[in-house]
Amino acid sequence: MAKRQFKAESKRLLDLMVNSIYTHKEIFLREIISNASDACDKLCYRGLTDDQVGMSREDFRIELSVDPEARTITVSDNGIGMNKEDLENNLGVIASSGSFQFKQELGEGAADTDVIGQFGVGFYSAFMVSDRITVVTRKFGEDAAYRWQSSGADGYTINECEKEGHGTDIIMHIKPDAEEEQYSEFLDSYRLQGLVKKYSDYIRFPIRMEVSKSRRKEGSPDDKPEYETYREVETLNSMVPLWQRSRSEVSEDEYAKFYRDKFMDYAPPLKVITADLEGAVTYKALLFIPSAAPYDFYSKEFEKGLQLYSNGVLIMDKCADLLPEQFRFVRGVVDSPDLSLNISRELLQHDRQLKIIARSLEKKIRSELEKLLKNDREEYEKFFSIFGRQLKYGVVADYGANKESLQDLLLFHSSTQEKPTTLAEYVERMGEGQKLIYYAAGETLSAVDKLPQTELLKEKNYEMLYFVDEVDEFAIQMIGKYQDKEFRSVVDGDLELEGEDKEQEDDSAHRETLDFVKEALGDQVKEVKLSKKLKSHPVCLTAGPGLSFEMEKYFAAVQPDRPLKADRILELNAAHPAFEALERAASSDPEQGKKYARLLFDQALLIAGLPLEDASAYTDFVCELMK
Repeated sequence: MAKRQFKAESKRLLDLMVNSIYTHKEIFLREIISNASDACDKLCYRGLTDDQVGMSREDFRIELSVDPEARTITVSDNGIGMNKEDLENNLGVIASSGSFQFKQELGEGAADTDVIGQFGVGFYSAFMVSDRITVVTRKFGEDAAYRWQSSGADGYTINECEKEGHGTDIIMHIKPDAEEEQYSEFLDSYRLQGLVKKYSDYIRFPIRMEVSKSRRKEGSPDDKPEYETYREVETLNSMVPLWQRSRSEVSEDEYAKFYRDKFMDYAPPLKVITADLEGAVTYKALLFIPSAAPYDFYSKEFEKGLQLYSNGVLIMDKCADLLPEQFRFVRGVVDSPDLSLNISRELLQHDRQLKIIARSLEKKIRSELEKLLKNDREEYEKFFSIFGRQLKYGVVADYGANKESLQDLLLFHSSTQEKPTTLAEYVERMGEGQKLIYYAAGETLSAVDKLPQTELLKEKNYEMLYFVDEVDEFAIQMIGKYQDKEFRSVVDGDLELEGEDKEQEDDSAHRETLDFVKEALGDQVKEVKLSKKLKSHPVCLTAGPGLSFEMEKYFAAVQPDRPLKADRILELNAAHPAFEALERAASSDPEQGKKYARLLFDQALLIAGLPLEDASAYTDFVCELMK
């Protein structure tokens, strides 16, 4: 029969589909298998109302075979098949879809079918790896079979042929290897098995293939066993996704095995979350919180996202839009029949459904974390030790847009509690006269606990939150107030403690000494004053409003070329012997007094964890005092 031309814009459209629509060439197998699944679905659906079909769902299958010598891959099904008219309408017109027409004809009943190929272009993806495609098909209930053959945009032929039984065989002749493309990889049976597992594992019909296996020869000796290779037909896909089963039907061991196999983790998940929603968008989700953070979790290389399926067919391996940044640690799968897919089924044509699913998942994850915090504190603390920093980053992100939903999930170390505490628990323990939520920040718990500024609060039995994560102060600033209580750092000037001013000396009594120290240190300090916090320590540094010392350290690390510097206010303890020595030297030996001032300032810098301007000079002076 003479070659016929495609009825669409032929060469240009086909070239566009092969070279532009699909991101990865390996997608072709997913598309061809999905078409085979559609064909089985059509006949299966027909069998519900036509007794002559005589087949149940268990009778359908998809066969996959590869011939490396002939360079062919064949995908066969025993579905509805096609006659000559179907071939003309479905394969002769690019972007015409029999599946879409079938779904339109079903009307409301279409919701019960898993017809995937709605755009009529998936079949042509095979031309990405094939230089010739042959389709041998016979429609159910008809005697005639037909062979459709094409080498691409130059057209196709249709001839009558012989075929036993109904169904369709798609025979793809794989292109020869080129300098930049190794098409032979698709002739490797292990590679094909991997692609089936990756993209088509949850196709509802068995995908079978003859594979090579190894076994021990019968009668071979134990000390020198011999092995032989044999061929066996094996079902490559699992067919029924775990997330389609009821939670009560699946054991924790099954969930753990699925998680380890699916996401290549050696450890079981810390928590399993299932979601099933029907409404504006229907979807099922199976989510996992890992029991350990990936090695690159806090790096730029880490990619968040959930696996996105449509009717059991993988659409995206990591759909980042399904997870908010604060929950980027969650792994799992989402399956929805309602997605508006684009022509290649690789990206979403409209994101309305995706946004609905994402909002629903965010609420679900937050709800499950709240339950974990309430019902299993030990397990929640384990979770927070792994991913708590990410929740704090979530508070800071987007100018605090998520602070209300996340603030009650945060845990902080405490000066009075053995275990981490929530903000709500802290406020509940506050004394009647306490106005503020106090906190102290530093690099380690030990360093924070030894800060001189904590002494007064400890003496008055005020609880303090201890911040050791770089993001803590940023998160607290973003929260602003909690239950109408403001946060106050212990290094801030005014702690608003009752009787605080009465217990401390007036600066005016030592004004000359304070002015002397300020003149000796110059612009290294913004102010020198007597401390209202210090008890046993001689000196400390207080930051001015806005930027704290811990924030200064953070910015110095992330943008060393544009450092930000907190104000330095030097506070001195007038009751300490060191201050008395300073005061005597300032009046009797000003040069020695300047050295003392410098020494106390350097000590204050060290206590605050800030770098010394001249560490060598500091060492020399200490050694001089030892003479």
